[in-house]
Amino acid sequence: MARKKYKFNPDTLNYESIGLTWKERIVKVLTYLSSSLGMALLFVIVFLSFYETPRSKALKRENQRLITQYELLKKDMDKVEKVLTDLQQRDDNIYRVVFEAEPIPASVRDAGFGGANKYSHLENMDNADLVIETATKLDVLAKKAYIQSKSYDEVMDMALNKEKMLASLPSIMPIRNKELKRTSSGWGYRMHPIYKVKKMHWGQDFTAPIGTPIYATGDGVVTEVEGSKRSNVGFGLAIKIDHGYGYETVYGHLNEFNVKRGQQVKRGDIIGYVGNSGGSTAPHLHYEVHKNGQKVNPMYYMFQDLTPQEYDRMIAISTNIGQSLD
Repeated sequence: MARKKYKFNPDTLNYESIGLTWKERIVKVLTYLSSSLGMALLFVIVFLSFYETPRSKALKRENQRLITQYELLKKDMDKVEKVLTDLQQRDDNIYRVVFEAEPIPASVRDAGFGGANKYSHLENMDNADLVIETATKLDVLAKKAYIQSKSYDEVMDMALNKEKMLASLPSIMPIRNKELKRTSSGWGYRMHPIYKVKKMHWGQDFTAPIGTPIYATGDGVVTEVEGSKRSNVGFGLAIKIDHGYGYETVYGHLNEFNVKRGQQVKRGDIIGYVGNSGGSTAPHLHYEVHKNGQKVNPMYYMFQDLTPQEYDRMIAISTNIGQSLD
């Protein structure tokens, strides 16, 4: 029971009870409520510091479960990446080699992974590093898988066109060369017949009488029919055929043409006749093979006409010639 306050009244010579005003009552109530509320908040804070609510426990378990799933997903993506890398290596080193296609450059396979930070919206998340790393790897795998699928589409087209490609390869000799008697100077450094200095001979020479038929060594389109018999330099009368798939062949020092520019030819068609035009010192055919714009040894592409023994013999003959004919 609260104590009452008393005040002495000199008029009545008595002690009189003193009551609280309404303002004092309100202040007193508010003071009591605020102190109670403060104590309650302090109690809650202390309680939550040492004890977890069921909801917070459930959220922690859910967070840990998500982290575990992300880590398992990352391991699975590592396995997928290894499989995809193996497919890329097979594509570049087996399938494309079989079809004589260039491998896909790394700049194409890895393109589009840099630039602006597309994961900035994830940076404020809990475990942001793990989430961003996983999202990045997933995007990389998706891009690489897309490029690989497009590559397989291209390989499929090459497989379907394999018969056409094989018919286009310059794989026979450009003149009849029974017993290889017409094989002359081949690929390599040779003594030039006019300048008497060693120069690179970029093709294969075949000696033959003027008028000997010259054959297209593969299917293709005639892109050049030009030159002059009067010229004493270069290939004189010459023909170039584009076989597609990066291959071109050149036939030099002709006496006469049997085709015109833009004409479609098949392997074995007569395209011209051996001559002695241009910078030639004797009737012969100078024959070159170009692959993707680079001159290559024609001997590598005469497999269809020769047995292994004849091939070895032809290489020996062509490399033993000390002087070229052009």
